[in-house]
Amino acid sequence: MPKILVVDDSSVDRMLVGGLLGKEPAWQVEFAVDGKDGFDRLSDVATTPDVIVTDLQMPKMDGLELVRQVRKSHPLIPIVLITSFGSEQIAIDALRAGATSYTPKTMLQSALIQTIKQVLEMSNRMQHIVAESETSTGHISRYYVLENESSMIGPTIEVLQENLPSWSGRDRLQIGMALDEALVNAMHHGNLEVDSSLRDGEDGTRYYEEIQARKDIEPYVNRRVRIEAEFSDKHICVQISDDGRGFDPKKVPDPTAESNLHKVSGRGLFLIRSFMDQVAHNAAGNQITMTKLRRD
Repeated sequence: MPKILVVDDSSVDRMLVGGLLGKEPAWQVEFAVDGKDGFDRLSDVATTPDVIVTDLQMPKMDGLELVRQVRKSHPLIPIVLITSFGSEQIAIDALRAGATSYTPKTMLQSALIQTIKQVLEMSNRMQHIVAESETSTGHISRYYVLENESSMIGPTIEVLQENLPSWSGRDRLQIGMALDEALVNAMHHGNLEVDSSLRDGEDGTRYYEEIQARKDIEPYVNRRVRIEAEFSDKHICVQISDDGRGFDPKKVPDPTAESNLHKVSGRGLFLIRSFMDQVAHNAAGNQITMTKLRRD
């Protein structure tokens, strides 16, 4: 049973988040009243959480410092930030410090559970890889072609991460999240042309219904996602292309700007640019190239 630790100094917000997470009967939800309380709970193996969900602005230890401390002592525990207006810069700093994902407070109802499921899956896959992989050196190249089946995204990321056994837990987790967002963008928004605004509903039902409806009909059915990856013990470079109509990258608002942090449409690209060192699109907007350098 996955353990979710909710860290928030507001009793009202703890009740709100706890009520949402309580809809998942397989999850065990626990609470901490501030960052220090949350961090102290990690010293007891019996209460170590599988995911931490934290507010950013708290007394004693804020969300940013909690992220920094957790990354030092428990690098494989994913951390989901709850962001609100006024905490944008802290959120950006926390993601760069090692947080795994975020959900704006205005979107908790529609996005929090799905975000936690995403990071849980990523964490579970990565721990499996860490246990079974051996360190390797030299350059490795990989090439894959995917149909528009969401079920293929997780296993593909797992295969790619197998080439990063000597990287830190923080880097592997963030690379996995960046790959997940880029593949979802290529498959759902690129090939199937499903607008991210459909996720604004209470549970995103319209968004997923549209994906199911389009993947088996023309002109979408024959479109593919192509992945070219190069690895070494010092870097990873992944190029992901789709067969969609693309977009004008010059017209996309900067997703790393504080004013865009709370928008659904820029969330994926925001995470990608937060986690990777270099990110570039081709002129047609249907290809992204992401590079991350190893620093540890």
